[in-house]
Amino acid sequence: MRRMTRALRVGSVPLGGGAPVALQSMANADPHDADALAAQAERCAALGCDIFRLTVPDVEAARTLGEVRRRSPMPLVADIHFDYRCALAAIEAGVDKLRLNPGNIGSRERVQAVARAAKAKGVPIRIGVNLGSLEKDLAARLAERGRTPRNIAEALCDSALRHLKLLEDEGFRDVAISAKASDVQSTIATYRMLADRTDCPLHLGVTEAGTLLPGAVRSSVAIGILLGEGIGDTIRVSLTDRPEREVRVGMEILRSLGMRENGPCVTSCPTCGRTKVDLVRVAAEVEEALERRYLERTLAARSAGAVARAFPRVAVMGCAVNGPGEAKGADVALCGADGEFVLYVKGEQVCRVRERDAAGKVLEYVDNLR
Repeated sequence: MRRMTRALRVGSVPLGGGAPVALQSMANADPHDADALAAQAERCAALGCDIFRLTVPDVEAARTLGEVRRRSPMPLVADIHFDYRCALAAIEAGVDKLRLNPGNIGSRERVQAVARAAKAKGVPIRIGVNLGSLEKDLAARLAERGRTPRNIAEALCDSALRHLKLLEDEGFRDVAISAKASDVQSTIATYRMLADRTDCPLHLGVTEAGTLLPGAVRSSVAIGILLGEGIGDTIRVSLTDRPEREVRVGMEILRSLGMRENGPCVTSCPTCGRTKVDLVRVAAEVEEALERRYLERTLAARSAGAVARAFPRVAVMGCAVNGPGEAKGADVALCGADGEFVLYVKGEQVCRVRERDAAGKVLEYVDNLR
């Protein structure tokens, strides 16, 4: 059962209060290049991203953010550190949300200025706390006690709630919280503790999770466990990779938990000695072809002001042990034979296909399904 939290709005996207879990990513293009940023936002939105974050290191970047906001198909978040004037400039530029650490933007007066400006424009704030940027007293306490998951969780929670109090003392309550560690156990312990101590919407993620494979695994384990416990209102998979990859991993997490439906769904077997086709290559080709077609369909539907139709389920199986059974449950399926595939549509055998033609033939039948 989902944990009930405060209800916020990030532009057009509801957050907390029982709303669907939102998927986020972050641009890695030059913060002063509006064309590159807008292109990343467009691609990520087409893949299912709901909210997109841009770093704002200076006031000029805030102005760029304003231009991107006018072109973006989804709400934008300004990532602010150190200079409160960047937060004020981002609010003025029309940003939908701020991500900041109130403790690193200076005096209480500066925090007050940001809170008042955000409140006047209806801009929520995410307090973002990371293990690598704890306040000196909390970092010293953690070093003294030892870096166990519980001690890390206590330090991160104390930091987040300290910053929350700064904002609430100014009468500002449209607040979400993230408090991220770079390992799975500490991340889980931190968010469980936060869920017990505040009703703010929680933004889940493992910070600095790593490159694609280890980062996807660590993020999926931590985020999946927490969402399964009803904790979490929005997620980001933080990878050393392109933001589109973050969105794809995040979408798979949400789909695997039944929290998203649309998009390509490919079932494929792990192969064994019975396999007489290059299943690894063909499965990858089919998946890539379907993702490209999904992106094309979504962009075309958005341009037409429509909603892209649900995507078919596809199976790519290696042999006749489970292949025909999976084919009956898929819209389009390939079942490996001796150097070729048998192609099924809606559970009915249609034709035989050479390996080199398999991905193209699947796409042809996917395009013709209604």
